[in-house]
Amino acid sequence: MTGGLDYALLIGSAVLLVAVAAVRVSTRVGLPSLLVYLAIGILIGEAGLGIRFDDAELTRTLGFCALIMIIAEGGLTARWSALRPVLGLASSLATVGVAVSIAVVGLVVHVLLDLPWQLALLYGAVLSSTDAAAVFATLRRLRLPPRLVATLEAESGMNDAPVVLLVVLLSADLSEMHPWWYELSIVVYELAAGAAIGYAVGAAGRWLLRNAALPSAGLYPIAAVGLTVLAYAGGAVAHASGFLAVYVAGVVLGNGRIPHRRAILGFADGLAWVAQIGLFVLLGLLSSPDRLADALVPALVVGVALVLLARPLSVVIAAVLARPLRGPRRPGNRVGWRGSAFLSWAGLRGAVPIVLATIPLSAGTPGAEGLFDAVFVLVIIFTLVQASTLGPAARMLGVTAPGEAVEVHVETAPLERMNADLLQMEIAEGSRLAGVHIDELRLPSGASVTLVVRDGAGFVPGPDTRLRTGDALLIVATAAVRDVAERRLRAVSRRGSLARWFGEQGDEDPAGI
Repeated sequence: MTGGLDYALLIGSAVLLVAVAAVRVSTRVGLPSLLVYLAIGILIGEAGLGIRFDDAELTRTLGFCALIMIIAEGGLTARWSALRPVLGLASSLATVGVAVSIAVVGLVVHVLLDLPWQLALLYGAVLSSTDAAAVFATLRRLRLPPRLVATLEAESGMNDAPVVLLVVLLSADLSEMHPWWYELSIVVYELAAGAAIGYAVGAAGRWLLRNAALPSAGLYPIAAVGLTVLAYAGGAVAHASGFLAVYVAGVVLGNGRIPHRRAILGFADGLAWVAQIGLFVLLGLLSSPDRLADALVPALVVGVALVLLARPLSVVIAAVLARPLRGPRRPGNRVGWRGSAFLSWAGLRGAVPIVLATIPLSAGTPGAEGLFDAVFVLVIIFTLVQASTLGPAARMLGVTAPGEAVEVHVETAPLERMNADLLQMEIAEGSRLAGVHIDELRLPSGASVTLVVRDGAGFVPGPDTRLRTGDALLIVATAAVRDVAERRLRAVSRRGSLARWFGEQGDEDPAGI
């Protein structure tokens, strides 16, 4: 009676376990794990084990479900204190930058590949969105200035919303479209309404989680994720942007003092991994390897236009427009040439463009099959080239922050009760932290260095412990003083124990970002 289900569960569990193991292997060899998931899908598909799957409509539906989980996790783990300074730049990249990228790619594709304007602009729209899963998975392994990481993560979390709307519009029959001003007003309404709905759901959910007194701790993560899905559904029913609603709701919930926050973040992280694995395997299963060779030339043409023209131009224009015309300029909205270059190179594409390519495929848009194949090939090339070179590119441009404190996610009840975070910081070569005594750090009350790991051995430091190059510090900081503690550590790392005498507050990134 359940023979088909049994085989499906057998294959599904095997794929999931192989994908989980592949994360470990890919980390060791430096191969992006997302490519491994695509390869698994191709291997079990019609070119490998012979499983035939060509349902673009189902792929789009499941892909949207996976993106909800991925974007929700990105919002829940995003810190508002890091997002706030870069909100103007990230919003500009997610709107104006998207429009510039679509226009440039569309023009190049129309001229060089001789495709109709609608299909050419569709190429630009599908590829204009940076991928949240790829950005979160890649950037959080690198030590970069907080503002740079926050800008890229916020952009990837917000740009899905306008891009989905534009892809749907461009996939429709031109004869059914309204005047451009009407379509533009609809996009503006959907973005504004999506943000408002997301904030309302997040704020209401935060209050409910604080006051609900649920009978089991395991119900809080379920409720939190359910609220982000509710934000998407509420936005979709109101004909607003559900993806933007998910991200905003996640940010509001994740930055509130909600019970069992660590458990919620861990649960969301696990769901996001499952969503990423399932999404990439499904997309690999949908692809037809025998058609991919024909898509190589169009993919390279579009890729060169995107990397060398569209993305750099969109970053420059978005950064200029993000600067206020009057009054003081916020540091987060100022981008130096090195920061602009890295933002241009770090516009990672992953599963999102492939999922977006299923929209015209399921709608029967002329040329959609070639578009899907070209995007699939391009994502593979981009993931191989860009993700593996982000670290060297950051070092070459001088935007690395090897001494930056990073959050360590651990399940500890005392930290939960204290509403505190555990940070890890390594003293890199050239850091002025080397030679500084613990008491000279002058961390705010509520933050302290609890452990020093030196030469593979750990010890609890005293006030007179002198730090050395290569030391790793574990720092406990309450939520109220975490930002102040990080700024102080950055200041001492650059100027030493007399940082305040030199006017160093740790607010600005040395790369001018």
